[in-house]
Amino acid sequence: MRPYARYAILAVLPLLLSAAPPSGFIDVYFSPHGGCTDAIVREMGRAKQSIRIQAYSFTSTPIAKAVVEAKNRGVMVEAILDGSNRSDRYSAASFLKNAGVAVLIDDRHAIAHSKIILIDDAVIITGSFNFSKAAEESNAENLLILRDYPDVARKYRANYDDHRAHSGAYEPPLGTEGEPEKRGAVGNDAGGNVTFVGSRDSDVYHYPNCSDVKKIKPENLVQYSSAPEGKRLHRGCPR
Repeated sequence: MRPYARYAILAVLPLLLSAAPPSGFIDVYFSPHGGCTDAIVREMGRAKQSIRIQAYSFTSTPIAKAVVEAKNRGVMVEAILDGSNRSDRYSAASFLKNAGVAVLIDDRHAIAHSKIILIDDAVIITGSFNFSKAAEESNAENLLILRDYPDVARKYRANYDDHRAHSGAYEPPLGTEGEPEKRGAVGNDAGGNVTFVGSRDSDVYHYPNCSDVKKIKPENLVQYSSAPEGKRLHRGCPR
C-alpha cells in the first residue's frame, strides 16, 4: 500500500467510527405463550425513576400489579390510555387510578392505538402486543424491548409528551374499583379471568374492549376464559 493511501485511511477512520450505529440491545418476544407479559413485568421491576405508558387495551392483571408495585416503591408512573377505557368495565384504568397512579385519556384520535412503555427514559417496550391476557394467551403478537438507544428513547419521550399535552384526566365510573379481568355483569370463570365475552343468543364473541360489547344486554352477557366452540370472533373487534 502506498504511504499516502495509508494516511488517507487513517484520517477517515475516526469519521467512520463516529458514524457507526449505537451498540444497543434488542430483546424479541412473540405470543401466544412467548413470555411477553413476564418480560414486561420484569422490566417494570427494574424501573428506578419513571414508567410512562401509552396503551389501547390494558386489562392484564400481572402488568397492572407491576405498575402499582413500582409506584409503591417510589417510581413515577403515568399512563395514557385510549378513550374506550372511560366506559370499559374490564379496563385497568380504574384499578390504576384507585391505586394512585396518574391515568390520562387520549381521545383526540379515532383510536389511541400505541402500545408503548418507556422506563427511566431509557428502556423502550413496544410492538403489536396489547397489555392483555388475550394478547399473551390467544393472539399472535410481537414485543420488542430496546436498551441503550438514547436517540430513539428521546423520540419516544417526545411523542409521549405530545400526546400527554392533549389528553385529559381519567375519572373512573362508580363501582369499578376491583382488579382488571375480575369484574363483570355475570360470573367469571373458575380462575376469575375474562378473555372473551358475548351474548347468549349470538354466534359471535368479542374481546372485552370491543365497542359492540356495550350493545349486549346485561342479562345476556356471557364471559369466556377461552374462545367458545361453535362461535366466531366478531369481525369488527379490535385486535
